[in-house]
Amino acid sequence: MYTIREALQQRADYTHQFNLKTGRHGWLRLTPAYSVKVVEELIERYEAPVKILDPFCGTGTTALSAVNHGHAAVTTDINPFLVWLARAKLAHYSQAVVIEAAKAGKAALDLAQREAVQPASEPSIYKIERWWSEPTRRFLCYLKAAITEAGGPEGPVNDLLNIAFCRTLIKLSNAAFNHQSMSFKSDVQCLFEFDPKVGAMFLDDLTFVLGGAKQNPLERGEIILGDARDLTTHLDSKFDVVVTSPPYANRMSYIRELRPYMYWLGYLLNGRDAAELDWLAVGGTWGVATSRLTEWLPSGDRWLPDDLPSVLSGIANGDNANGALMSNYVAKYFEDMSMHFNNLRDVLNPKARVHYIVGNSTFYKILVSTEKLYANILREYGFTNIEVRPIRKRNSKKELIEFDVSAIWPGS
Repeated sequence: MYTIREALQQRADYTHQFNLKTGRHGWLRLTPAYSVKVVEELIERYEAPVKILDPFCGTGTTALSAVNHGHAAVTTDINPFLVWLARAKLAHYSQAVVIEAAKAGKAALDLAQREAVQPASEPSIYKIERWWSEPTRRFLCYLKAAITEAGGPEGPVNDLLNIAFCRTLIKLSNAAFNHQSMSFKSDVQCLFEFDPKVGAMFLDDLTFVLGGAKQNPLERGEIILGDARDLTTHLDSKFDVVVTSPPYANRMSYIRELRPYMYWLGYLLNGRDAAELDWLAVGGTWGVATSRLTEWLPSGDRWLPDDLPSVLSGIANGDNANGALMSNYVAKYFEDMSMHFNNLRDVLNPKARVHYIVGNSTFYKILVSTEKLYANILREYGFTNIEVRPIRKRNSKKELIEFDVSAIWPGS
């Protein structure tokens, strides 16, 4: 059986604790340290205050880095949980709020340990017993309800307590992070021993979160719920710089990776909700998205690179299991990104520079050179000074690399 001590040690191996003026980048393990470093290096190139856009918000890495360097920042995401998290990261917290959150956290833990509140309902995560043992789920249900009781149903205190709650629930889970995608330490059921002293873990997590909350960003940023393929609907200003890391063409579902947080915080109520949101996202291919991809056809009204069809044909080869499905996935991914780049032009100032941090991928040994395809799409849409700069190897496969694809929008 795994013990709490062993769980914490394993989590320490993978949890990102990057500290940039605030500790907020490390509030949840969703952004690797190297990604933060790359974003930092790019933003540090711009000395004068500029207006920076991140159309694929994620956990708010770009926006937080930008405001801490004195720039104005706006970021968008289609996932409401990530919008909430980014808003919490970029919020300004008064000393009074931090003190109140510390008191509310202790009060919530006391209520949970005494089971002195009506427990929250257990989220309907598929096979939840693989994630948490029954005693752990019981504790988390009481703690979730106690947070609402002690910290209020919404507001900054509630936000800080729930971020700490998310850190605790993933530490107590049976999830493993030693692969690209979240997996489980045990395939049958959660084998964690439940330690009655686990409350100290929640208080430690809250202390970490409040430590970051005490150090407010230098500027204020704006986080908008919206689709990166339709930026003009959500944005009413123009930008000087874009720094972003969009989803990669690697069939990794970010909704799937985020589901423990999203279910416990009420952003997902059932598997259908998760699948529908994943289908809406760029690169979504989980649940119902898989069956829809089987029948999906290109719209024909988006420009796609001339060298893409040969890549799609290689993936769709009849000798490849699910080759046709994966070919459709890659085709839809680049159609979505083409739509994004086309729309992006309308929210850029003349001479705006864009940076896209993205990795290539392989399907059935067919290399999808995402960086080159991005460069071709940008060129078609009138961007100039296009550069493709390798950043780092992604793993042991020598052909898998991350790139900074940059360009300048000359203006129309």
